[in-house]
Amino acid sequence: MNLFDIVGPVMVGPSSSHTAGAVKIGNVSRKLMGEKIVKAEILFHGSFLATGKGHGTDKAVVAGLLGCAVDDPRIPDSLEMAQNAGMTYSFGAVDLGDVHPNSVKMHLTGQSGKELDVVAASVGGGRIQICKLDGLTANFSGDYPTLIVHNVDQPGHVAEVTSMLEHKSVNIATMQLYREGRGGNAVMVLECDQEVPAEAIRWLEHLEGIVKVTYLSLV
Repeated sequence: MNLFDIVGPVMVGPSSSHTAGAVKIGNVSRKLMGEKIVKAEILFHGSFLATGKGHGTDKAVVAGLLGCAVDDPRIPDSLEMAQNAGMTYSFGAVDLGDVHPNSVKMHLTGQSGKELDVVAASVGGGRIQICKLDGLTANFSGDYPTLIVHNVDQPGHVAEVTSMLEHKSVNIATMQLYREGRGGNAVMVLECDQEVPAEAIRWLEHLEGIVKVTYLSLV
């Protein structure tokens, strides 16, 4: 246990889970998009839906999508900031089933037209979990540079990715593999100790059988 588990993060807002965690979810989602977000459909589940309004969860998520950190004093003004920045947003409700009560589902559109679906949870103390990306299981914290590779379930793809990281001297902290079914859609989630070079990501994107590469940079 570290100090932040006891006292929580330095933040703006009344709740580490409903405010700070919500800001971090938005901020990580923006980084995963890799470009300015121009449209956001935000659907709250469970406790986020029931008590989020009073904790400013709606403003917190939007602030994160705009790039604000959890201690940014502008968080209470994020809805006006979004309008000034040309980002449209909408709020709604969703039942995500048996998931963490502090959960949100977002459909995001970037300035290039790129789209991203994110399901994430605020798990306490300002910590978060990205649970799904584009409908596929992900499960990562957003605390490490993270490489998410969507691919066809075929032999060799895991070896290609891990060999590339070895070649670039990038150490893997954690690695998770998921698939919908044999020969169907699959995903690799690799949390790394170092940043993955941009040219390595571009190389992955052009490999046969690789459907989509999403990268979370902490730089």
